[in-house]
Amino acid sequence: MDIAGKKFAIVGLGKSGLATVRFVRARGGICLAWDDDANTRTKMAAALPDLPLTPPDRWDWRGIAALVLSPGIPHSYPAPHQAVTLAQQQGVKIIGDIALLVAAAPQAKYIGITGTNGKSTTTALIGFALRQKYGEKNVAVGGNLGIAALDLPILARGGIYVLELSSYQLELNRTLPLTAAVLLNISPDHLDRHGGLDGYIAAKTMIFEGLSANSLAVIAIDDDHSLHIFARHPSAAASPASHPAATYQAVSCRHERLAHFYVRSGWIYSDAQALCDLSQAKNLPGIHNAQNAVAAFAVLRQLGMSDREIAAAFMAFPGLAHRQENVGNLGAISFINDSKATNADAAYYALVTYQNIYWLAGGRGKEGGINGLDDDALKNVTKAFLFGESADEFAASLTARAVAYESCGTMQQALAAAFAAAQKAGQKAGGAANILLSPAAASFDQFANFEDRGDQFRRQVQDLIAAQTSGLQTPGLQTPGTQTHPPQTLSPGAKK
Repeated sequence: MDIAGKKFAIVGLGKSGLATVRFVRARGGICLAWDDDANTRTKMAAALPDLPLTPPDRWDWRGIAALVLSPGIPHSYPAPHQAVTLAQQQGVKIIGDIALLVAAAPQAKYIGITGTNGKSTTTALIGFALRQKYGEKNVAVGGNLGIAALDLPILARGGIYVLELSSYQLELNRTLPLTAAVLLNISPDHLDRHGGLDGYIAAKTMIFEGLSANSLAVIAIDDDHSLHIFARHPSAAASPASHPAATYQAVSCRHERLAHFYVRSGWIYSDAQALCDLSQAKNLPGIHNAQNAVAAFAVLRQLGMSDREIAAAFMAFPGLAHRQENVGNLGAISFINDSKATNADAAYYALVTYQNIYWLAGGRGKEGGINGLDDDALKNVTKAFLFGESADEFAASLTARAVAYESCGTMQQALAAAFAAAQKAGQKAGGAANILLSPAAASFDQFANFEDRGDQFRRQVQDLIAAQTSGLQTPGLQTPGTQTHPPQTLSPGAKK
């Protein structure tokens, strides 16, 4: 797409929107920009005083080449943004930032990863492995994870982009020419933005719409939705010669018979051949990371890495911040930052990975709260420490499941109370304990985002450890107003 001299309308001036402004201007394009948030507009006016900030109904749409929407701006549900309606009325095409990146670097390869959970880790893992093989300068990692797509370097032929793609981004960037596309899982999320579960699934499967005969589609089939998606896609062998299909491969931790790559007893297999011992990958703990790893394995093989190279990269992978990140140890107590777990499905994977858990949970609850967590997850919770807007809702769920909890108000109070309880229990019985921040809720009631929440938790843990090792009183231990609730005895016939 030729940008020089053309006018682009940009709505949403967060990370991706601001990157779009920089990208268009650097290539001689003209920007019209808008953000519905007055504070954001004030910041933009100070940072970029020459950037026109006028509402969409005052734009001359006849001269606009494209409307570039940030992923957070609704274009269908719950109602289209005003700019979307105006663009449609004037016949102006609506695109996302990834489309501009593809136009700027058409000879590079693109790897796309989506799913309700695990996409950040899988994106980072694939990117890390490819950089081990092909070098830092030839691989760029970003999108919904980390660096905005249009802040990534422009790669030439042989370069590889590894992009985390949210459902919002996929709706704005259909028919992406991906070399490999990964769908990790489907569970209900962002339903208000997609008109329900069917719309959410449709958005996720848009990752496959631009695949060619040389592309690889990897689908992890451990949930029913993803299994059905895999079942309805034709194999390359069954496709007519006039319309050759991409190659579809299933990967799984549960369905060996159906999967091209699968995990059994901690090993990745294909055709009954053991390929990689995941127990040696210290920063990929738990069954959820096994799913991430087996999906990454399929992609990396497609991109020319040997089994030995892939296994070595998995062993060296440093992990991601806020994803089951060990942020400190004090005696037998470990502190785990899983702030990225913004819904119950994400928290489930941490809860089944660790034992003797003192669980920090809460925030701005999502639909269903923690009601979907089963006994396999909650059996590892010694006690929960609740904070944020969802505390009462979570408390009701835990009471019904006979799980002890304490209402704490803030995360810092929850951390202090959890540490005091774990320390007291350890003095009596010994053994290891895990203080796990896995909120199962959004962060926006008390924090800017999940990264802010995780960063604050890390600092609070460091302060707590420093205070303990220096003999000072632990910060935040005085938590007036907290209420402790031991496990309730269920009446006969009650469901746990």
